[in-house]
Amino acid sequence: MKKSRVKSDFRKRVLAIVAKIPKGKTMTYGQVARRAGKTGAARGVGAIMAANRDKRIPCHRVIRADGDLGGYNGLQGKSKLALLKKEESV
Repeated sequence: MKKSRVKSDFRKRVLAIVAKIPKGKTMTYGQVARRAGKTGAARGVGAIMAANRDKRIPCHRVIRADGDLGGYNGLQGKSKLALLKKEESV
């Protein structure tokens, strides 16, 4: 299998996993990577989330393992935190 195909398959798996994270819940980048079959690919998950522009994919629900929020589509944690807090109150 070509390397680009492997990356594309991983990307599709990551996006499918993140799409299923329920409102008010979070997963770490590492947890998503493990579920997608690539233990140790947390940075890859982060890159996929940073590049995502599909609003149906709740990438704000993916956080760092240390509990910090990390980035959100090129924005910093403030917007991500606001979205997570809004979901908790719904």
